[in-house]
Amino acid sequence: MSNDVLICLIAPRQWDRASAGLAGAGQRLAAELGGAVHALVVAPASPGIAEELARLADSVAVVEAVQPLDPEPLLATAAGFARDLAARAVLLGNDAASQELTPRLAARLGGSPMSDGAAVTFADGRIQVTRAVYGGKAVATYALGRTPAVIWLRARAQAPGVPATSPGGVRTIPTIEPKAAFPRVVERFEEPAEGIPLEEARVVVAGGRGIGGAEGFRELAALAGVMEAALGCSRPACDEGWTPVSWQVGQTGKRVAPDLYLAVAISGASQHILGMADSRVVAAINTDPQAAIFAHASFGIVEDYRKVVPALVARLAERRR
Repeated sequence: MSNDVLICLIAPRQWDRASAGLAGAGQRLAAELGGAVHALVVAPASPGIAEELARLADSVAVVEAVQPLDPEPLLATAAGFARDLAARAVLLGNDAASQELTPRLAARLGGSPMSDGAAVTFADGRIQVTRAVYGGKAVATYALGRTPAVIWLRARAQAPGVPATSPGGVRTIPTIEPKAAFPRVVERFEEPAEGIPLEEARVVVAGGRGIGGAEGFRELAALAGVMEAALGCSRPACDEGWTPVSWQVGQTGKRVAPDLYLAVAISGASQHILGMADSRVVAAINTDPQAAIFAHASFGIVEDYRKVVPALVARLAERRR
């Protein structure tokens, strides 16, 4: 077993905070282990991804033929590549494909899986992962007993890597077809993307159950427009059918790390906090002064959002003129 680290990017649409953060985490862990960092990019990937990675990794391999992302060829190819490298650790992002791949890849390699890592380090002879537990109420550090460690990280919350003096090499490798024909993908649905991607937004405006209905989210859309923000929501708003599933932030939704997270009529349940805990600044609007969200907010307004939001929209629109 080597001390090398493998990072896997699965169908990245662009070179973004997630890609840069995953590469940065791999760089730092490889430095602690005294090994090299290698990258596996699974197509379809946007042009330039491999070149960007080559500035941060010692080598980059691109798999061209996993289209669409069929989990069985993806698993077989990633396992074969990691086994050939004898990697000490395999790091993945927090996209849906990576979350599905992590436990299966660890089982295939005989290693230790870990999900939702906030930080990964090497100490006392073992790879250690820090992550939230009990729905975000506490933080725990796990020492992984088996090698390789296979971990999906909150990639967007990681610091980006440092470009090397000379870029690593880029090569193309073939897909490894699995021996078994099942399971297989029989249908795939992708929701059309509109506006600023929630995961990449520098500003997020999110609404909760207290919004009261779909009409209230149209008011939030106006605020998001003048703030150049993405729209998000807590699970209750999504369950009520007021918003698309893709807007949900939280333990069972997306994890975001914007510069500013504005929580409107969100109570602040721990499951929601888990999804936005990496936000740099949190502001909240809520009628309840005892709402849990205020414990996580740097700024807060105790008021009905229907009085605050229109005033914010008008003021911000005036300042943009």
